[in-house]
Parts: sequence; structure tokens; C-alpha cells
Amino acid sequence: MNRATVRLRRWRPRPSWPALVAFLAIVGPGIITANVDNDAGGITTYSLAGARYGYLLLWALIPVTFALVVVQEMCARMGAITGKGLADLIRENFGVRLTFFVMIGLLVANLANTMAEFSGIAASGEIFGVSKYLTVPLAALLVWWLVVKGSYRQVEKIFLVASLFYVSYVLSGLLARPEWGQVLHHTVTPTVHLRPAFMTMLIGVIGTTIAPWMQFYQQSAVVDKGISAGDYGYCRTDVIVGCITAIIVAFFITLTTAATLNVNHISINTAEDAALALRPLAGRYASYLFAFGLLNASLFAASILPLATAYSVCEGIGWERGLNYSFKEAPEFYGLYGGLIALGAGFVLIPRAPLLVIMYLSQVANGILLPLVLIFMLALINNPALMGRYRNSRTFNAIAWATVIIMIVLTLALVVTTFVG
Repeated sequence: MNRATVRLRRWRPRPSWPALVAFLAIVGPGIITANVDNDAGGITTYSLAGARYGYLLLWALIPVTFALVVVQEMCARMGAITGKGLADLIRENFGVRLTFFVMIGLLVANLANTMAEFSGIAASGEIFGVSKYLTVPLAALLVWWLVVKGSYRQVEKIFLVASLFYVSYVLSGLLARPEWGQVLHHTVTPTVHLRPAFMTMLIGVIGTTIAPWMQFYQQSAVVDKGISAGDYGYCRTDVIVGCITAIIVAFFITLTTAATLNVNHISINTAEDAALALRPLAGRYASYLFAFGLLNASLFAASILPLATAYSVCEGIGWERGLNYSFKEAPEFYGLYGGLIALGAGFVLIPRAPLLVIMYLSQVANGILLPLVLIFMLALINNPALMGRYRNSRTFNAIAWATVIIMIVLTLALVVTTFVG
């Protein structure tokens, strides 16, 4: 292996208290970013996969794990080595004009995604008998106050605690009492049917895992936290742990609806339908845990998505950004964050708002933007002037390019099937 390339195998975590303390000081960006991807749209996708096709799509989560780790590891490494966010690097290396169009695409996609998250908050609140006209404004004020009034360290601790509540999906899956023999069989045995509906669902399960905002947010969070090359080994562990836990949650969401709704031939269209349908089949506790998971995930993502957008747009334009700045020091950053929350929450409160259309459009925007972002990332991480000895090895490049090509094919297919649907 060339010495000028990064040797990803050379770092090994040391089983000692100092190593554990160092890891706990670094942990955050990887776990938070990966888990937020299990948002209202992701939960709906996994719920539909289980309800319609039982355990047949569980195997797809295995290759998805590798794809997620590869992509997120690269952007975390760029943040630690360069000390710059992804939008910063794109602007400096590819020009302002191209960066502007990327930022517009990201802004549109994330605004649509933010609306979907507040829709999830409204739906989960109504399961517990609380009107959306109360839950949505309160949630909007809460996430705005949390970020505007807190430092990066304070906000990160709250986000890490929110990540722990995804265990509710694991518990609801255990309460559903699945057929573990079938679960194991379909997890290790790929099943593919060429029917259009099945292929669309397969594309959705894989395509919903990696979204453009994730790369921008994670790299910005690594920079904002001050993680450097010397800390990168622990940062990489944070990424891997986050990706694996996120897929475990997706696995149990799919398993829960497969073991209950699919077995009883119950049709659903949303995650809210899934939570309500669970009550007579797996008990009210499983139903409440599923609904609580939806509320936590939607609230969590409603905080992160506008934040990721504010980071990216301000980086791309060159404005001050970051939670360690005050409102006076970074008015554009906080103004953009607040504006996205207000628009996202306000749209959900409009009677008969076309929320399903918005969710579809957000998928289309993500699908168009993601291939371009991944190509930018590979060009940047293989630039010796930027990355030095930390650029990709030949082996890692082969894995990364294969992942990128597969994701491009799948996201383009998702765009096509979304328009057809």
C-alpha cells in the first residue's frame, strides 16, 4: 500500500480507561447523524416494507450498513483532517456558482424534509390524543430554543440522549414476538422479486438510508467539535457505532410490522397507521412505544435538518456559522435555522396540506442531489493537497466508488419510480 494513502487498519482502540475517556470525549457526530436518518420518512418506509412484504427485505439492511459506513467515514475524515465543512471545500475547489446550485437543491430538499418531520410530530401527538395545533407549535419553539440558547456541547448532549430513545423500537419489536427462525433466514438470504412494487420498495429501503444532508451535517459537526487528525481513530469508531445502531433500529421497525401487520394482512400507508394498528395485535404498550419512537425521531430530526441546512448554506456562502457563535455574531446562521423551522411547522398547520406530496418531492430532491454530492466527496478525499496521507487507499477507493455507483443507480431509480408512482 502506498505510504501517501491512509491506512485505515492501523488504528486500533486500546482497551484502557484513558482510551475509553478519549472516545467518550469524541463521540457524538457519527451517532447523532446516523440515527437522525431514522426520521419520519425513514420510519414510514421501514414500516411499509415490513407490513407489505414481511421479513423478505431484512437482508437489504446488511449491504446498506456497509454503504452508510463508507460514505459517512469519508466525510468525517475530511472534517477531521482539513478542519473545514463539506460546503466550504466544495466552494473552494469547484467554485461559487456550482456551490450555489448545490445549496439551492439542499435547501429545497431539507425544507420539504423538515415539513415531513413536523408532520410526524403532529401524527404521533394525535395518537396520544393531543391536537397538532398544540404539539407542532410547542415542538417548533422547543427545537428553536434548544439550538439558539445552547452551545455545541450542550446541544450535542441532548441529541445523544435523544438517540437513546430509539430503543423503544427494539422493545416494540420484542413485544411483537416475531418468528425468530424466519427472521434469521431472511436476514442472511437475499430475496428479490422483479415485480415493480417490490423493486420500488427495495429501492426505497436502500435509498432512504443515505441522504445529502447527512454528509454536510456530520462534517460540519466534526469541525465544530474541534476533532483533529490525532483524534480521528475515535471519530471513526463513533461513525461505525452510529451506523450500526441506526440499522439495528431500522431492522426492528421492519420486524415489528412484519410480525404483526403482515401476518394479519393489515394494510397501512404511514407510520401513524402502523402505531395504531399495533394496538390490538401486539398490545397497547407496543403501540405506544412505536408512537413514542415516531415522536422522538420526528422531534430529533426537526432539530437536526434545519441545523444541517443552516451549516451548509452559510459555509457555501462564506457566512459565520456554528453553535459556538452568538446570534449577533452569526445572524444569518440563526435566522436561516429559525426560518426553516417556522416554514416547516407552519405548513403542517395548514388544513389539508399535501404532506404526502411534500414527502415524495423531498425524495426526488434527495435523489437528484445525492449522486452529485458523492462525486464531489470522492474528488475531494483523493486530492493530495487536501488530504495528504489521509486520502483513500486503492482498496478503499474501490469500495467507495462501488458504493457511489450503486447509490447513484438506486437514487435515480427512486426518482423515476416516484414520478411514475
